[in-house]
Amino acid sequence: MAVASDTSTASCTFSATPIFTGPRPKTVIALVGNPNVGKSTLFNQMTGLGVVTAHYPGKTLDVNVGSTYLDGRSVTIVDLPGTYSLGSEAEESWVTRRTLLDVVPDCAIVVVDATNLARSLVIALQVMDLGVPTVVALNLTDEASRAGVRIDSVRLSESLGVPVLPTVATQGTGVAPSLRTALMLSGSCGDVKTDATHRYGMGFESLLEPLSMAAKESAASPFGLPPRAIALELIQGRSDVREQVIAGGGEALCAKSDEVGLFMTTSRGERVSTTMSRELHGAAGAIAESVTESPPNGRIRRSLRGLATSPLTGIPILIGVLASVFLFVFFAGDLLATAFSGLWRAFASPLIVSGVHAVLGDGAVARTVLWGLDAGMEASLSIGLPYILTFYVLLSLLEDSGYLNAVAFLADRSMHRVGLHGRAVIPLVSGAGCSVPAVLATSVLATERERTIACTLIAMIPCSARTAVIMGAVGHYIGLAPALGVFFVSAIVTGVVGLILDRMIPGSGVGMVMEMFPFRRPSLRVVWRKAWGQFREFLLIATPIVVVGSVVLGGLYESGLLWRLSEPLDPIVVGLLGLPSVAGLTLLFGLLRKEFALQLLVTLGIATMGESARDLLTFMGPTDLFVYALVNTLAMPCVSTVAVLGRTLGWRRTGLVSGVTVVTALLMGALFARVLPAIGWS
Repeated sequence: MAVASDTSTASCTFSATPIFTGPRPKTVIALVGNPNVGKSTLFNQMTGLGVVTAHYPGKTLDVNVGSTYLDGRSVTIVDLPGTYSLGSEAEESWVTRRTLLDVVPDCAIVVVDATNLARSLVIALQVMDLGVPTVVALNLTDEASRAGVRIDSVRLSESLGVPVLPTVATQGTGVAPSLRTALMLSGSCGDVKTDATHRYGMGFESLLEPLSMAAKESAASPFGLPPRAIALELIQGRSDVREQVIAGGGEALCAKSDEVGLFMTTSRGERVSTTMSRELHGAAGAIAESVTESPPNGRIRRSLRGLATSPLTGIPILIGVLASVFLFVFFAGDLLATAFSGLWRAFASPLIVSGVHAVLGDGAVARTVLWGLDAGMEASLSIGLPYILTFYVLLSLLEDSGYLNAVAFLADRSMHRVGLHGRAVIPLVSGAGCSVPAVLATSVLATERERTIACTLIAMIPCSARTAVIMGAVGHYIGLAPALGVFFVSAIVTGVVGLILDRMIPGSGVGMVMEMFPFRRPSLRVVWRKAWGQFREFLLIATPIVVVGSVVLGGLYESGLLWRLSEPLDPIVVGLLGLPSVAGLTLLFGLLRKEFALQLLVTLGIATMGESARDLLTFMGPTDLFVYALVNTLAMPCVSTVAVLGRTLGWRRTGLVSGVTVVTALLMGALFARVLPAIGWS
């Protein structure tokens, strides 16, 4: 159940240090945890869907900020990127750690996985080491129970020295108590960091103690850290802490840190970072073992995960899943699109037309406005609701079940052929929903080379908007088999482009180390909220563009200027691709939103040829529709994606990516415009 009696959004932007504009909120709670432990679900339970997404300065990872009310108290929740450690070089690790240091949250709720406690406790210990007041949310207790795992939360709390509350985020169980406990621990705004109560091995602590004492006596207090936290940060070589210590006159403290670090290295025969990692994982493992009762090995059966990741069974399962997704989108989307269009023409359209005529008469101005309010609105909703919302629901189901993680493991070998590794398949699959978050998700890739290849492929993968065009133009008017043909051709072309880029761009791919998550039963409520949130964002962005763009096009059409714009495109559109002249305009304006191309094609067809043009086959043959959908799919993505590409890759590489996709789309369009009629398919 939801925590808040009321929810709202927190205004958020990123400056050099804090993440808030204006005064710091009175109470700030940070959500920290590994990927896929239910942290974002917990965040949504606390704040609802009204959140602000922003990025840390110079970084591309999302930090979500929302606000809620509990017991009459306003609370700001900061959902940090999922990470396995605060000490790695990964971008998500850097953002999480710096936010904890810069924002100084009043309390942190660390979400841990009850099915894999030892792994999850590592980051909990690190957050506590920073001196942040901490509450541990023991999530996924329902999954652990089904697996026969029992965790003594009371004993875990005693071992850590912080409150531990069992939760099931998907059901809202334990969410309010966790937040309420965090509020009880919260101090006033400012420095609320205190020394952690847990300790590592005696040998390590005996070496750390002199440095902690020196930090206590020093005047330097970087980020408001307590003495023991300063000592831990210094011996791990944290440059940002060291710089602040020196700026505060703590040169002697840094020298002491170097001395302790050198002694650790020489006495133990390993780097300090290795020693620290050993202590962290050793402590987490020992605590987890002492509080966990696991089932005997005889009760453990072969999981679905094993079937999904074995090439022998996983590839047929993957083919079956993809086929099921597209078949469902095709049949369900087609039924919904037909039903919606009928309802719109029967009820909405007559009301809109009569209203506009009553206000503006029946002249050119009224007809221009109707391009947007009637045809534009219908085109946007009749594509968005049946196809895009349906696809987002299915994608959320796959994501929430953990299946996408299995796909990443299964695809690792294939991904290496195009210079990527298995983890890259996650942003690539996400690109089937929307290219914008998919491009942002390439931040998980280690090198600029990998990000460039992945972003190019994402730009050519049919997103939900382009899928709507394929299904709406080819599937609806010609049939399922030709629609699947467009997907097949685009997949082959995208793979070939990846192979070429792997050989042209200097460098080589890197290996992959990733954790395999168990499959989980998706929560339909969580799936729907996630899908609706993505679709609502699509509506808020796409509908105004479609309406305004339709009005602009209506004005151009009513004034006779529209056809002048088509003339420069005719050598390519008519001559090279063999399409009607009007199709070129729609492909061009489709750069605003990809599904806009089909909507405009129908709108312009009706405007030029009357109501009969609602059936695209009245002025375009099967080959035309196939080529049209293929070019729209492979050509450069919408302007929103281009903007994100510019921020991710830089504008020079974005220009190269766009050029590759446009040239590829035109070559493939010209090829199929000639091959299909030659084999007797017209």
